Amino acid sequence: MIIKERRGKMGGKESERYFVFMDYDPEYERIRNDRTKRGAYELDMYLSRKHDELLANTLEHGSYKKTISLIIVDGFAVEITEDQANALRSANGVRVVEKNQEFPN
Repeated sequence: MIIKERRGKMGGKESERYFVFMDYDPEYERIRNDRTKRGAYELDMYLSRKHDELLANTLEHGSYKKTISLIIVDGFAVEITEDQANALRSANGVRVVEKNQEFPN
């Protein structure tokens, strides 16, 4: 997924959009298999809370901006610095942290 980046300064360092993908989570898989409206709502709430908690427990409050939780995969997009991306890479439950790449048209 390629999304045009908005660049800004956070804590005096350049922030960029990163995508964070989580390790296998049986609860995510269980909820995702419920194809009802209720299941979709529950999945959205579960992932949003899970991703927000990871960020709050790993990074300084106000130093990042989560832009979206992805429900098709257990992941999210966040605007952070390279140092923060490295901190997330070592966080429990994180599989991959990748910087968004823009390709010329």
